[in-house]
Amino acid sequence: MNNRSKIVYLVQAAMIAAIYVVLTYLFAPFSFGEVQVRISEALTILPAFTPAAIPGLFVGCLIGNILGGAILPDIIFGSIATLFGACGTYLLCHANAEGRRKYLAPVPPIVANTLIVPFVLRFGYGVPLPIPFMMLTVGVGEVISCGVLGMIVYQAVARYKNILFRPVNA
Repeated sequence: MNNRSKIVYLVQAAMIAAIYVVLTYLFAPFSFGEVQVRISEALTILPAFTPAAIPGLFVGCLIGNILGGAILPDIIFGSIATLFGACGTYLLCHANAEGRRKYLAPVPPIVANTLIVPFVLRFGYGVPLPIPFMMLTVGVGEVISCGVLGMIVYQAVARYKNILFRPVNA
């Protein structure tokens, strides 16, 4: 990777992180708790277009959780859930020809957050609800944010991907 490619990668990651933080902070009332629809999670579709989205989403989630007043286990494990989801989306979408798995792209972040976040809610925040119930509520929120909103983002970005994520040559 040449210097220009590295700079473009870092700028893309930083922009994605910044957008994630702003969306999390702006929609904070919906972004935290047992029933959450984190609008910024719609960005977890971006690893389908660029690997720079992986660190961007992780750092954005980390900063968003810190600014949102999350406790340390939420900051760590919530961010790891987003990282796992972003990696899964990247691997799923780049394992074969472009576009063939686009409708599965939101599945990794939905699964990662549905499995991890309820344990943070129970053991970090002491939420007394049963973990399977919180998996349902978090999962529904993730389907809305990653599945519905994420696919809207996917369609918008796919239309302009050559401008937004153009490959860097020499």
